Amino acid sequence: MAAAQGTDVSFGALKQDTLAPVEITADQLSVDQKDGSAVFRGNVLIGQGQMRLSAGEVRVEYAEGDGATTGQIERLIASGGVTLATATEAAEAQNADYTIESGKIVMTGDVILTQGQNALSSQRLVVDLKSGTGQMDGRVKTILNPGSQ
Repeated sequence: MAAAQGTDVSFGALKQDTLAPVEITADQLSVDQKDGSAVFRGNVLIGQGQMRLSAGEVRVEYAEGDGATTGQIERLIASGGVTLATATEAAEAQNADYTIESGKIVMTGDVILTQGQNALSSQRLVVDLKSGTGQMDGRVKTILNPGSQ
């Protein structure tokens, strides 16, 4: 097992169009008109392009003010055990904060990333969906499987 303070990782399968429609399903929905938010609870599943994000709870914050499109999603804040997955990669953490415009997802709390047979863990992972790259910080550990002997 190798350990490091921080490391860059490739997220080729997570590179995607952050302007694609966002589909959300959950057991329950609460809307707060005062602060312009919605909270989805229970078996929350979010789909955007090829990306899937699941969590126990997701707070959706909508853009407001000048130049903001009515109903435009600004941020998704997920908690309660979060999984971010594509067909070939998966990341798990306690929490995630996805800012739609920047295309960045910040995952925190016992992060585990699997890419094929390789696994990495840390306390924080920042994924840039527009470039398909990521940065892991906070005592990064990895297990590399070079193949059979």
